[in-house]
Amino acid sequence: MKSVRRHEQKLPASGKPAKARRRVFRGRQLQARWRQIGTSFLLGGTGVGLILALLQVPDRFDTFLVLSTALVNLIEGVKQALWGVLQLLSVLLLVLAAVAALALVVVALIRLIQALWPQPPARP
Repeated sequence: MKSVRRHEQKLPASGKPAKARRRVFRGRQLQARWRQIGTSFLLGGTGVGLILALLQVPDRFDTFLVLSTALVNLIEGVKQALWGVLQLLSVLLLVLAAVAALALVVVALIRLIQALWPQPPARP
């Protein structure tokens, strides 16, 4: 049993055959194809130009010196960042210790006041 959907897909809504409809869009397909070809040549030319420029870099710069300097700077930056985090954590630990000490003093004063406060008489 054939489905009705297949028959509907073959014939467009206008009732014309599918081949006639395809001829209308051939001009757009050719323009799109030429645009893709032009874009591919532009991208390829840009890539080749960039590769040729990168090949000139070792002649103009001492590449290993630039690389080693960059690595030293990166390591120093990471070391300084970690040292800063460690210092920040130590300050946070000191602040927490100071807050805990103040809390202990306040609790001790409250207990002392409670101990020295006159007690109500016991009920018989």
